[in-house]
Amino acid sequence: MREVVRRGLPHDHTARLVGERLGPHLGAADLLTGRQSEGDPDHYRQHVLHAEGDGSFSIVSLVWLPDQRTAIHDHVSWCVTGVHIGREDERRYEMRSEESTGRLVFTRDVVNAQGDVCGFAPPGDIHRVRNAGSGKAISLHVYGADITRLGTSIRRIYEPPADER
Repeated sequence: MREVVRRGLPHDHTARLVGERLGPHLGAADLLTGRQSEGDPDHYRQHVLHAEGDGSFSIVSLVWLPDQRTAIHDHVSWCVTGVHIGREDERRYEMRSEESTGRLVFTRDVVNAQGDVCGFAPPGDIHRVRNAGSGKAISLHVYGADITRLGTSIRRIYEPPADER
């Protein structure tokens, strides 16, 4: 991943290449330690696995217990996600301009199963993620930023569209 990120390619191309490197490791029994796989009964849990010294990328595991979810959000940088265990249900949105304001609009639902990898880059990365399964789900996320310095990968949290409130 270090080699790919240092190439300085466009963000969408970087995300695709990082995803190609992440995918073959998903599902491997020795990929994460027990501690890196621990959930939290109150909310999804993030474990930082690596933060590159120059701030160019970081890798985290997100552990989701049943029905845990994020708020609707976008990101500070490109991101690649891969489902290690279980599945994640993702609802994607886009911001549509309307005269002087924008309006958040649902675009599609996606189910990411074990082994699935997806990547995206701002703008166009507004989504909400949820564990809709009955067991634990774990995903690995590679961000094009050092989230240990930033504190989060989230740039902005959005109010749900009126029909989802």
